[in-house]
Amino acid sequence: MFTHISAIEKFNGDNYDSWRENIEIALAIWDMDLALQQDCPTQPTELVIQDGESQEAFSTRQWEFATVRMKYDIERTKWNQSNRKCLMIIKNSIVEPIRGFIPDCDTAKEYLKKVESQYIGFTKAYASSIIKKLITEKYRGGGVREHILRMSNWASKLKHMDMELPKDFVIHLIMISLSKDFEHFIVRYNTHPEYWTLEKLVSNCVQEEERIKETHGGYPVHHIHHHDKGKRQFSFKKNKTYKHK
Repeated sequence: MFTHISAIEKFNGDNYDSWRENIEIALAIWDMDLALQQDCPTQPTELVIQDGESQEAFSTRQWEFATVRMKYDIERTKWNQSNRKCLMIIKNSIVEPIRGFIPDCDTAKEYLKKVESQYIGFTKAYASSIIKKLITEKYRGGGVREHILRMSNWASKLKHMDMELPKDFVIHLIMISLSKDFEHFIVRYNTHPEYWTLEKLVSNCVQEEERIKETHGGYPVHHIHHHDKGKRQFSFKKNKTYKHK
């Protein structure tokens, strides 16, 4: 069991949706989620003899109440056990820096609400950092496919924060992030009426990357521009021919 608990994805500030889903699935499979599905059972009010009520009638009510009280005690014990286990597992699945900011709560359900509240604050800061990276990112090598998918993955994270960017805008951001070696390729795209999907962008960029490499003797694309700048320029002059007199 401990191995499975340790395997739960930890909440780190930018994976709330997947973390919340995984933690709820795990607690349900382990049959521990009672405290998340139901509120704490309400303790029944103790009986008191009413004015004019006979002792016999009161005893009958006490007998019936004993069944109600026993049912409550059983349900409350189950709920307490579920709540305690849920709190322990949920807290264990949150990285320490974030867990330290979340106030303690008596119930697992309340604690999850506090986590969600903290997530909203993290979301704003994290969204700002993602947008900044998308705007400033530049292709520096390592394969153009990986570069495109990395930027696309950043953009997809905004969708889970209700800040989804238009797909064509994401394509445009990726295009302007490409190195100078793709300059003519970008011009062709900008003058073409068709808007590409991400899949087509990846395919066309990979083809262009291979074409550039072949044109420049197999150098990796991100090295080509620097390699060409680093070449020394030589001018060769024919040696004069002197005749012996």
